[in-house]
Amino acid sequence: MESWPGSAYPLGATFDGSGTNFAIFSEAAERVVLCLFGEKGAETRVELTEVDAYVWHCYLPQVQPGQRYGYRVYGPYDPENGCRFNPNKLLLDPYAKATSGTIDWDQSLFSYNFGDPDSRNDDDSAKHMMTGVVINPFFDWSGDRILDIPYNETVIYEAHVKGLTQLNPEVPREQRGTYAGVAHPAVIEHLKKLGVTAIELMPVHQFVQDSTLLEKGLSNYWGYNTIGFFAPQSSYSSAGERGQQVQEFKGMVKSLHAAGIEVILDVVYNHTAEGNHLGPTISFRGIDNAAYYRLMDDDKRYYMDYTGTGNTLNVRHPHSLQLIMDSLRYWATEMHVDGFRFDLASALAREFYDVDKLSTFFELVQQDPVISQVKLIAEPWDVGPGGYQVGNFPAQWTEWNGKYRDTVRDFWRGEPASLGEFASRFTGSADLYEHSGRRPVASINFVTAHDGFTIRDLVSYNEKHNEANGENNNDGESHNRSWNSGVEGPTNDPVILELRARQQRNFLATLLLSQGVPMLLHGDEIGRTQQGNNNTYAQDSEISWIHWDHADVPLNEFTAAVSRLRKEHPTFRRSRFFDGRPVRRGKGEPLPDIVWLNSDAREMEPEEWDAPLSRSVGVFLNGQGIRGRDQRGQRITDVNFLVYFNAEPQDVDFVLPPGEYSQSWDVVIDSAGQAADGPLRSANEKVRVLAKSLVVLRAHQEAVTEADHSVAASLTAMTGTIETIPLTKPSNG
Repeated sequence: MESWPGSAYPLGATFDGSGTNFAIFSEAAERVVLCLFGEKGAETRVELTEVDAYVWHCYLPQVQPGQRYGYRVYGPYDPENGCRFNPNKLLLDPYAKATSGTIDWDQSLFSYNFGDPDSRNDDDSAKHMMTGVVINPFFDWSGDRILDIPYNETVIYEAHVKGLTQLNPEVPREQRGTYAGVAHPAVIEHLKKLGVTAIELMPVHQFVQDSTLLEKGLSNYWGYNTIGFFAPQSSYSSAGERGQQVQEFKGMVKSLHAAGIEVILDVVYNHTAEGNHLGPTISFRGIDNAAYYRLMDDDKRYYMDYTGTGNTLNVRHPHSLQLIMDSLRYWATEMHVDGFRFDLASALAREFYDVDKLSTFFELVQQDPVISQVKLIAEPWDVGPGGYQVGNFPAQWTEWNGKYRDTVRDFWRGEPASLGEFASRFTGSADLYEHSGRRPVASINFVTAHDGFTIRDLVSYNEKHNEANGENNNDGESHNRSWNSGVEGPTNDPVILELRARQQRNFLATLLLSQGVPMLLHGDEIGRTQQGNNNTYAQDSEISWIHWDHADVPLNEFTAAVSRLRKEHPTFRRSRFFDGRPVRRGKGEPLPDIVWLNSDAREMEPEEWDAPLSRSVGVFLNGQGIRGRDQRGQRITDVNFLVYFNAEPQDVDFVLPPGEYSQSWDVVIDSAGQAADGPLRSANEKVRVLAKSLVVLRAHQEAVTEADHSVAASLTAMTGTIETIPLTKPSNG
């Protein structure tokens, strides 16, 4: 085959319209061979003789998109010194932009014989390996644009490509479980109704199935087992795996952008699917083990593991860092995604041993003209010592606020002494973020996520029920901060069902009305259950998928209405923290931008916050106290709001504050379904807030918007409906 010298940049396989340039990094290799595969599996080998700065490269004028390829890399096999080269193992290009096939866990994929880890296995692995695919990079992006939605206007929806669409009857069968399914008008319409501005997709980088799960008849559903940081997961493509997955993914992004919805990717740069020293040799391990992986200092046979998966990517090496940054830029520039959520982000900051926000990775992100401008969300922990770093990431980052999740769960289930911290979380967690100059939007608020209970299960189970995972219910978190409302699991008791429905509304309303950025878990808005399974990583089944035919329609309408209230009123999405200072009004004495009230309409005293059994409180939100200006330079103002929270097991009568706050109030939300859109309430009048419920009141104005009327009407209709849909067991459960 005709071969030209080609170029050392860019890395990977790059088709330019005529032929393809191949480039791969390996500092310790002695020889690199490119392997091309025909339709019937015939292998053609091309020696890479050009090397620049440890990058081996060539240009093949005959190679077109759709070509499958891999590498064989020669060098020393010396595990004790960190070298694991073996040319008998076909290797996936770390920069492959698409993949074809899967691995089958044959012994030939490993460097040793099963049962003898110290042996050497030289079986050829090509017939058992996935391959890279040369792609056509060209796509018609005409009409697509960067949405750049401000954080304080953002509502995130965490979703799984397959779980979101697999059982949606409005999506054509051939598109279910695929990128095309996510882009279907029925799915987009649902997201738009909820006010979603960004969909956060669980891992779509090409991942590998775990052999231990396959042996149990399960699979890696979540996908946190990446092997290809540039390739979209091929199993989520309805069009094919010879590059069609790339075109389909781009089409999905373009459709979502046209609907005003950003795309955020959950990315896993902390480890790879090759696992520990007993894992297969399928890519990085055989290309340059010591460069790509963090090895133990005292014995380089073994891998440093800050991730719980067997290995950790080596962020101390410039080429590993380049891989991460090249991947991020590729998805942002070529695939047009709008941001990234970094799985176990603390591991990326362990340049030495401790988590360091001044690490090289953060410096690279800070100075990068592309990545520094997209949405950056950290999962601010890993499994290593000192890994829990909520509140400690650099200023341009936002974080999954695990403390928000824990506190809101504790408050609504009635835990003692949770009131003070609940108030802090509801108002944006200034204690975590203000010290570093960050604003409330640094907090990505969530009550549930893929890892753990759904909201419906949160109010239906005290204990995890993970038997379907095949680990004797030993997997998953045991401390869920949940409350089953009196009965464990399914019940037909109408009193329990009504309480569960109210608690779900409490969680969703609290989430959407808190300062910060709300993140909904897919299906929570329609009452999705996982039957008490809080660790569905292996459940690619009806346990995890959304059952659209069992949708809790009233809950969906309630969620959409509260989201509209948030959108219409900047009071609930401030860009700055409250400071408690007085705000000048047109008439009368100034009031602070926020006032916390007890049931007698007096300001909360310090001892009331600390009382072990305090589980109810009111908060006044001053619409004149929103510091900031809109894009036209106009000062942002809003009407005043009152929010009453009652997590007590009994009703509480709250006295409305005096007339200086407002002469009269409209009840716009009542999660117990009693008073929304009812008669006006006057200053100093009593308002009954039922047990385990919240009430939101808006200061009455003669001129209220049509949107406000619509929201209030929706909330009245939907909160007044008692949940009657039974907790049914999936047909295959």
